[in-house]
Amino acid sequence: MATLNVVDDALTTGGQNAYISPGSKGSVIAADTEVDPYGDRELTANPGGPQYYPNGQQIPTEEELRTLRRVAGKMPATTYLLCAVEFAERASYYGCNQVYKNFIRGKLPKGGNGAGAPARGTQDTAGALGKGGVIASAMTDAFKFLAYALPIFGGWIADTRWGRFKTICIGVAICGVAHVVMVVSAIPSVLHSGHAIGPFAFSLYSLAIGAALFKPNISPTILDQSPHKKPHVITDSKGERVIVDPESTTESVMLWFYLLVNIGGFFGVPTAYLAKYVGFWVAYLLPGIIFFLLPPLLWYIYPRLQKMPPGGSDLGNVFRVLGICLRKSKFGRKGFWEAAKPTNLRIAGDPRAATVPWNDQFVDDVQRTFQACAIFLFYPIANINDGGLGAAANLQSAALVSNGVPNDVLDNLNPLAIILFIPFLNHIFYPFLRARRIHFGPIARITTGFMFSAIGSIGYAAIQASIYKQSPCGNMASTCEDADGNALVAPISLWVYAVPTVVTALSECFMNITAFGLAYSRSPKNMKGLVMALNLFTTAISSAISLATASVIQDPYLTWAFAGPSIVGFVMAVIFWFTFKHLNNEEFVINTEAVEPDAESVNDGKYADESRFEVGAGDVKKSAVNVRDDNKAFGH
Repeated sequence: MATLNVVDDALTTGGQNAYISPGSKGSVIAADTEVDPYGDRELTANPGGPQYYPNGQQIPTEEELRTLRRVAGKMPATTYLLCAVEFAERASYYGCNQVYKNFIRGKLPKGGNGAGAPARGTQDTAGALGKGGVIASAMTDAFKFLAYALPIFGGWIADTRWGRFKTICIGVAICGVAHVVMVVSAIPSVLHSGHAIGPFAFSLYSLAIGAALFKPNISPTILDQSPHKKPHVITDSKGERVIVDPESTTESVMLWFYLLVNIGGFFGVPTAYLAKYVGFWVAYLLPGIIFFLLPPLLWYIYPRLQKMPPGGSDLGNVFRVLGICLRKSKFGRKGFWEAAKPTNLRIAGDPRAATVPWNDQFVDDVQRTFQACAIFLFYPIANINDGGLGAAANLQSAALVSNGVPNDVLDNLNPLAIILFIPFLNHIFYPFLRARRIHFGPIARITTGFMFSAIGSIGYAAIQASIYKQSPCGNMASTCEDADGNALVAPISLWVYAVPTVVTALSECFMNITAFGLAYSRSPKNMKGLVMALNLFTTAISSAISLATASVIQDPYLTWAFAGPSIVGFVMAVIFWFTFKHLNNEEFVINTEAVEPDAESVNDGKYADESRFEVGAGDVKKSAVNVRDDNKAFGH
């Protein structure tokens, strides 16, 4: 048995090329000693053996990183309970969202029941306010813009003041009020009074505010529960040594997250039918009932949750880092970010080296954050291709033969396709690639998604061109009526609309899910909510573009409302790949460590904090502490 060699002021750990700041908390255990991280038991020495992170997970060697199969790690039950929270919120959000455009655009149908449902046996669609397609596009795009722009505030306030869980709960409270008011606005007596627009607008934009507090914080909270922050080696149930890969783990849990998002989104099917056959007040009531499952669910999860407290935003330090770099080099040049690292400031004799409140790793995180934000800039056009500009897709579907099917119900083929495709990706496609050591990296996945969205949009354009050719009213097809005010449509089945809807749905499985992981992994600890919000903000940009073009989202321009963004989308996908392909094979490591300033070291200017040790070449950060290889301790 070996005696523990505890060194209070060590700068290096024996036997390893590892360095630690003398300002780090706690003691350093010499590398030729083994210690149990969960107690004070003395263990057998293992010099030159496997190396471990401080939490006891075995660090893969460079050879193991190249040769071992990678798998997704197991996640705690709270992860999936939080996914259920997301399901309930999205079911309420999308269930209502499904019928907004018809509620605003269409007038109360002649011969209908007075609650917005049309007479049976007609080609009429449900309607209520009668404001027309332009107003419908403007209001729904403004709603979408707020729901995806305000998360910047929601992410920031969670990071700095409230914490993620408290922010989620406040968002839920606001949305609860909004759902109640929305049902009231659609009651027949309110619709016939001519004053429904006021309470409806209040509820619509209140729902956007609540969603903006909820949305940027739920996925980071889910990923906070992951114990798999860095690659580590385990032996699986079949006796095979494999690497638990943070990227695969994040991708897997976000696939489940997105699956439940879209199961929630599928609630647009019953609400569309309820609006067409019963009325809008019932269509809004069902999502409200689902939503009110959230408070008891959050109450149950609360004591079981690993909650990250607000730590003050790193945003100020990010701008200080950027300012130092801009004064020393031009943005985008190789080595641009190196100037702000305390190591290099000290070497250059810069007096700020002694005062900057960050370490070298934080500067690397800032660089990764800016790379992620640059990636997100390519998303707005792809988002537009996923359904077209504004109400263009809604106008297209209203000009097709529905035979009693609500014109907007086929939009729900989007979540249905995702619900069917995600299990295929999670259990067949990605494991197949990993088993054959094929790395389908994040940039490749996003590029694939961009291509699918552009292809789907071309399909919408082709359908619209056919409608204009075959409609009784030619290129004024979406407002075509006979002398009695009954809708006249092109002799094309509404089900043709399903093809591009499914294709664009597949794009989301590649580009949106990958974006969640990038936003979380490529951001400092105290900016994860804000960076996730910046990812969501790309949808706000898409909505702003739609809002700016609302006046032309009408006949006879609808073909180009699809074709124009599609052409741009193809070009952007190619540019994106060649711009970011160098990041495709980058090792995926999640940083959740606190930012601490580096202390001066006498070892060639190398620095690390308590849980980050630099060993040899490569990007994997290794601990100098050897512990027992006990996979059971981690539930494997």
